[in-house]
Amino acid sequence: MTVEPHQDLSGLPGERVVFHVPTVRMDILSGDHPFYVSERKAIDANWQEEIAANPALFDGRMVLQRRVSLTADGLVGEGHIIPFRAFLWWRKQKTRAGGLHIHAYPVLESSDGALIAIRMGAHTANAGLVYFACGSFEAQDVFDGVCDVEYNMQREVMEETGLDLGDAKTHSGYWVAHFHRAVTLFRLFRFDLTADDIITRIERHMKVAEDKEIAGAVAIRSADHSAQNYHVGMLPVLDWYFADAPKAR
Repeated sequence: MTVEPHQDLSGLPGERVVFHVPTVRMDILSGDHPFYVSERKAIDANWQEEIAANPALFDGRMVLQRRVSLTADGLVGEGHIIPFRAFLWWRKQKTRAGGLHIHAYPVLESSDGALIAIRMGAHTANAGLVYFACGSFEAQDVFDGVCDVEYNMQREVMEETGLDLGDAKTHSGYWVAHFHRAVTLFRLFRFDLTADDIITRIERHMKVAEDKEIAGAVAIRSADHSAQNYHVGMLPVLDWYFADAPKAR
């Protein structure tokens, strides 16, 4: 059946609550996002400030959602392709009204029980932050008007780490959490490699990667929020993994 979302964040539980969905569908609508239309002057002015501070930023094309709904069938979203500069302005807003951001975390798990994340390089928009190898949904992740979550995760992990998610064991569906109008989809990918082996492979890839976005790889062995400079989206994932994941899998 086709489910049309009608309300902004309709039906989702409270912030930082982790829940499971069997499917995710994110439709991309034609035309410009209303947030981009209404804020374009401020967006363009902010972009000049952003690139003056960091000339390495690239104004690519990505997805910003209008609505996200939890239905009996799974998570459903509607969004538009926007320029990256619009996202930078959106995330600066105190309420972030008018848009929602969805990103997918492929949670890399080693054979010895660690989670492997990456630290972003100083020239990126998330300089110094630690999170799982991922990226926003981009125009290249959209096929026949729908975001392909699996393709996005495979692409981002390969680009940033050189690892192939096809070599890992995984499960069906997605776990979800949201905070401050950002929605995290995540799935565990367990490799038959130790944490040291995975990090060694990532470090080897960093030397030849075309886009040198990351500054290093990190093995995570506890839910201690202060252990690294974590992106806020990581926190509910770490809490879930080290407390509830063994029972959930």
